[in-house]
Amino acid sequence: MASGKKSREARRAAAAKPPPFQSKGGTRARTASPKVLGIAAGVVLVIVAVVLGVVLLTGGKSSSSRTTLPAVGSPTNAVALPGAADVQAMYKGIPQKGLLLGSAFAPVKMVTYIDLQCPICQEFETTVMPDIIQKYVRTGKVQVEVRPWSILGVDSTRGQHAMLAAAKQNKAFNFASVLYDNQGTEQTGWLNDDMVGKAAASVAGLRVQQLLTDRNSSTVKKQAANVAAQAQADQVSGTPTVLVGKSGGKLVYVPLQNGGDETALVEALSNALK
Repeated sequence: MASGKKSREARRAAAAKPPPFQSKGGTRARTASPKVLGIAAGVVLVIVAVVLGVVLLTGGKSSSSRTTLPAVGSPTNAVALPGAADVQAMYKGIPQKGLLLGSAFAPVKMVTYIDLQCPICQEFETTVMPDIIQKYVRTGKVQVEVRPWSILGVDSTRGQHAMLAAAKQNKAFNFASVLYDNQGTEQTGWLNDDMVGKAAASVAGLRVQQLLTDRNSSTVKKQAANVAAQAQADQVSGTPTVLVGKSGGKLVYVPLQNGGDETALVEALSNALK
């Protein structure tokens, strides 16, 4: 089974420590009076209260990125990520509802477990899935259900929640594809809030601020928990994992040799279509 759970041991260099404080010596000319110290302390308390209020309102995150994002996404806006136009073209005209892509009447069902930070998933999604979408999904033969999973840490969870929020606007596949086209090195913090915002802004018709709000909702968190439960029930241990079968029937695990193994998937789809 292809697995995205590989450790890269890649670490960032430790930040340089500031030089130690050096005293210049000598006696102080004067000492502040108790009254002055009291006023200063009061000012400090007011500043601290204001800062705490801002932190509570923003969740400890900078809101500056939100102000630079468009209200509605487009692959041609100023912050759109590379490849956004190609993603729009790939999915244009294909029915998309929630985490489902393709006709509801397709005779074959394909389920994929993915992690947005997984490099093997990136290979699968950028080299194999475009052909599958063109030959099997666009033609109405296969419907794909994606189950975004989080197995690689905080960044994976951030991406998962954002993708589930995009699904509420029927843009989950577009959002994930934009991220895969711009994926950074695993476990380096690349999938941060700024990347989420830019990816959302790259998807045509996606309401960016709505996604940023929905990703923290109880509904999205419940969906994430459901994906984990489904993965356990399907005995999934890594990503990408693909299951294929006739719609409404039992789905069978497809043993991919690597992220670019299109042959095994095509064989599984062909057998299911017989």
